[in-house]
Amino acid sequence: MIRLPLLDAAHPEQFPDPGRAMADPNGLLAFGGDLTPRRLLAAYAGGIFPWYNEDEPILWWSPDPRCVFHTDRLRANRSLRRQLAGRPWRITLDHAFRATVEACAAPRSGQLGTWIVPAMAEAYIQLHEMGHAHSVEVWEGERLVGGIYGVTVGRLFCGESMFSRESGGSKLALLALGQLLRRWDYPLIDAQVTNNHLLSLGAVEYPRDLFLKTVRQLVKLPGQPGSWKEFTPLVEQTMATLRR
Repeated sequence: MIRLPLLDAAHPEQFPDPGRAMADPNGLLAFGGDLTPRRLLAAYAGGIFPWYNEDEPILWWSPDPRCVFHTDRLRANRSLRRQLAGRPWRITLDHAFRATVEACAAPRSGQLGTWIVPAMAEAYIQLHEMGHAHSVEVWEGERLVGGIYGVTVGRLFCGESMFSRESGGSKLALLALGQLLRRWDYPLIDAQVTNNHLLSLGAVEYPRDLFLKTVRQLVKLPGQPGSWKEFTPLVEQTMATLRR
């Protein structure tokens, strides 16, 4: 019988070796601890992320394989261009992080709840205020119609969640994020757990060993710290390109 390790409250930066994660459920590595910035940043730098329901202890995961996007392969397909034709949408960075998290946390059709529990949402909002978490927002007038948010460590973007209130909203946010990160030489967006929707958007799977090796390299590189608001004109170019 495999015993799941309990994290040490006194050492927030210590995690078990992700290679010891369980096969069933895939990637479950440890439980307990907290959602402080030190622990969360250490987790992402080690290829680990929290994922749990409100009635559970905090659970930590590192699945095999890992779902990722290559930023240099994200392209607008014909379907997305048709969806966006004539729509007066605009894109911003870090203008509505809390609203983006709340929209991602809203239960989806067919779901009874959400894994983005209040404690989780507040933890990422704190990371955002410290300059470690960022959002891309898609607007129609003053209405938020799509977005994505995640955490950066070094030159790795760890995607947490995205949402659409209008068809194409999350796809546009992902595309804009990919183009921005490509400018800054961020090669990967970690999408965590594979599903058919992510694969349809262009995600691929990495064996965990390869993913962890890549993460170790990327977290040592200088990233783009602080607020990304001032870089909004860079993502606005994404919409301009699609309208040509």
